[in-house]
Amino acid sequence: MKYFFITLFYLTSPTLFSQSLITYEAPTGVKYTAHNDDFTVKVRKPGGEWMDLFEYNVQVDLDNVQNASMVSFDFSGKVEVSVRKNNGNINKAQIRPLSYKISPEINGNVITFTLDQARKISLEIDGDKLHNLHLFANPILKEKPDPKDPNVIYFGPGVHQPKDLPGDVFHIPSGKTVYIDGGAVIKAKFMIDHAQDVKIIGHGIVFQPERGVEIRHSKNITIDGPIFINPSHYTIYGGESTGLTFQNIKSFSCKGWSDGIDLMACSDVLIDDVFMRNSDDCIAIYGHRWNFYGNARNYQIKNSSLWADIAHPTNIGLHGNAEAGGDLIENISFSNIDILEQDEDDSNYQGCLAISASDNNLVRNITYENIRIEDIQEGQLFNFRVYFNEKYSGAPGRGIENISLKNIQYNGNSANPSLIYGYDKDRILKNITIENLKVNGKTMLNTKDAEIKIGDFTKNILFTKK
Repeated sequence: MKYFFITLFYLTSPTLFSQSLITYEAPTGVKYTAHNDDFTVKVRKPGGEWMDLFEYNVQVDLDNVQNASMVSFDFSGKVEVSVRKNNGNINKAQIRPLSYKISPEINGNVITFTLDQARKISLEIDGDKLHNLHLFANPILKEKPDPKDPNVIYFGPGVHQPKDLPGDVFHIPSGKTVYIDGGAVIKAKFMIDHAQDVKIIGHGIVFQPERGVEIRHSKNITIDGPIFINPSHYTIYGGESTGLTFQNIKSFSCKGWSDGIDLMACSDVLIDDVFMRNSDDCIAIYGHRWNFYGNARNYQIKNSSLWADIAHPTNIGLHGNAEAGGDLIENISFSNIDILEQDEDDSNYQGCLAISASDNNLVRNITYENIRIEDIQEGQLFNFRVYFNEKYSGAPGRGIENISLKNIQYNGNSANPSLIYGYDKDRILKNITIENLKVNGKTMLNTKDAEIKIGDFTKNILFTKK
């Protein structure tokens, strides 16, 4: 791990510490197998010495798995970034999310730009989204756990893998804080089962596990900071748990059923400041599934970037306890979200904002506010249906009601028409308010202009303008 020299003055000058920069070396065991040579990336404090970053290889896009790049560092104040493209020329470069309005400068095959706050961005050369650079600029941890504390499980710089435990699993009991140093690579999943008051924090990497973190029948769980690279299954898998907080998580996946955050029968959940690039749903909220039972209530998802190489950026309601009359999924808000992609050729799984009420579930009180959808390859802006899925459902959904969409923007090529469908006279979709929906800068005030198909068994669908 390398520390910029100015951090040496922290004890005597907190002001100087506020201008710090921390980079991390890759462990010896992954330096060659996990490196991507497409870019050479350096960072520095303005006018200071350039510091090399390790460019990790990450795999993206299930349809045609490709190698992309990722770098990570911590800083405060301002930082300058230099990116050299090692192969080929640069005609144009774009940094997304576009809402950040970061304009890179190009000089030959070198791109430079400045950051003045923590950001998670994609740098794309000549429109290439499959071999791009993902740059994660983290805030500096304010309080680091003491590795000597008996309630702290510390993973320092280096590669960590269970030696005597089956299945490559680290089991985390109640009351523990797992601290993953930014120079650490974990080759295992974390299992939290019938536990409470657990934290997993730090800016290290969980590398190609079965799942990133599995949370079962637990409460008061926080995951803050790690990068998850290409798990075989979900990044975070939660079942019948409450009091969940997921912050500053970064995720890549490229395999079948490699969703991002999937939660079954969980309640009281905060998802904040995450970057999810997944080859299945980025965030999915369900009722009953497998051994998990119960309703799903009280979610806040905010300040995040979602990139679905296939399937949905957001999905609600598909699974529930059909035999027992279904579950209640309610009080869910999405706010300040950038959706960077949907590329799904199966119309049954389209919709950047999707509510798929099935299994006798009732889905209600859902809010989408300040959602920016960038140009998608194939999909729909939203898909709200009470329906029966022949592959997964035990019954149609019970209904969908009280949906608010406010300040939704789409800028890009024509998407497929959005859908709003009920199922039958007893399973209806009702009470949707669409306020200030803009497509390529034009405010949509009716379903025709907005290209929304309204099916039978729907009522009270209202368009409003600011």
